[in-house]
Amino acid sequence: HRLCADATALLPTLLDGLIWRSKLAISSQRRVNYYVKHVIQDGDGKFNKALRWLVDAQDPKIICHPVVVLFSDMIWGRLANKYFFASRCYFMVTLLVFIVSQSILQHLNDGKEDDTQRIAAFVCRLFIYIGSMGQLFVNQVRYLVSNCKTKSFVSVGCIKVPEYLFDMQKLGALALLTVLFLMCTQEPIFHCAAEVGGNGDLFTQRCPSVEGTGRQDAYSALSMIALLLYWGLLVDLTIFSMRISAYTLVCGRVLSELGLFLGGMCFLVLAFSSSIGALKHKSKDFSDIPKGALSLLEITLGLFPTEHFMSVQKEVPVLIAVSLFIIIVTVFLLNLLVAQLNGAYHAIYADMVGFARLTRGTIIVSTLAGVSDKRWNRFLSALKLEEKLEFNEGDVGLAGGIQVLEPSSANPSAVDRIKRFAGSTSSRMPWPAEQGDIDEEDKFERLEKVIHRATKKMTGRGGKKRGAGSSSLGQGSSSGQGASGGSAGSGDSE
Repeated sequence: HRLCADATALLPTLLDGLIWRSKLAISSQRRVNYYVKHVIQDGDGKFNKALRWLVDAQDPKIICHPVVVLFSDMIWGRLANKYFFASRCYFMVTLLVFIVSQSILQHLNDGKEDDTQRIAAFVCRLFIYIGSMGQLFVNQVRYLVSNCKTKSFVSVGCIKVPEYLFDMQKLGALALLTVLFLMCTQEPIFHCAAEVGGNGDLFTQRCPSVEGTGRQDAYSALSMIALLLYWGLLVDLTIFSMRISAYTLVCGRVLSELGLFLGGMCFLVLAFSSSIGALKHKSKDFSDIPKGALSLLEITLGLFPTEHFMSVQKEVPVLIAVSLFIIIVTVFLLNLLVAQLNGAYHAIYADMVGFARLTRGTIIVSTLAGVSDKRWNRFLSALKLEEKLEFNEGDVGLAGGIQVLEPSSANPSAVDRIKRFAGSTSSRMPWPAEQGDIDEEDKFERLEKVIHRATKKMTGRGGKKRGAGSSSLGQGSSSGQGASGGSAGSGDSE
């Protein structure tokens, strides 16, 4: 936990130490042992919090480490995915019922209602209001109470917002709850039931209190919004595939670039529509600012009728303004958007798999909170973490790991990471000195001796040179004195 919080740079070293790879390859396969027992379970046999700490660190590089990938995928594939899918099955059933009640039943029999159709629509909508809206309401209350107990609030300006609302999935559930509540208040079946007999049909949606009041139009618009929210909340099912999940996250990250483009386009549409409105012309498509803005928007989206360009061509100032708008928006801004999306995609895709794994890790942690101890213990028993693993064939090693085979070309290794020592295996015997440490010490000792000898040689050579120079000078002076004495003696004798 401390490493995840304060020293994430040390995590790769720690995780690398949990891997043993054989230097021998058999049939192009290499044995690899991952000692992951103590990152899967704690001392009491419960689910270890290591994955939660790694997810909280929000490091897309660490979450893609082979050790983390192995044990997280193992928990997901053998345990968590089944519980997660089961929890989403009810939501998918409610979506199916909502589609039947809002998009299928009303188009049967050419729009003519019969008793069976009306009863089916009433049952489906009652299920939505009680089963779906009720579940969403209970979940929102539970999230809010949990944040209140832990005082998990985030200040947005001067307002404190519950922390769970910053989760897009939970925020979308709140939006869906709101829309379903508004639908319930505008439900035509309820309003027609309040009238005396309605038009004589049971559970009808056609009565004076609904028709001609706009209530049916509001209800249909809310139904469309609710269906979009239902489908949007199913996006978390992409977590079953890392590739699809990473693609979904990339789409979410580049939305900011699309928002910039839309903002620039709206600015140009408003600027040019107001400018064209100031011109004196007879074009009906640009007669005022709203019509001009709508026409420019249709031109941008390619929806402007071709025959209407004939009236634009007759007005030269309007034609020049529209041509300039097309050049700026269609030629410049659209190509700039493509370049921005391309650059943003290449910049963030490298980490998207890591972020997808972080999302899966969050789901694993939240899902395992509801798994029973009996099912968890059965999962641990299937892993057989208490059995000793072989290093190579016949070489029994340590327990607490999982052995897999990988291609021999994936991580080539010529060094055996197992250090073996001859002698007794008694725990009372001192741990033998490692050869690597001795070699290092010998290297420093030899280097020190070489430096010492070189220093002595350099000192000795310098002394010899100075001694030779002084002796030659003494010999020269003595010979000079002898020569002068000789010449003096010969002079006296003469």
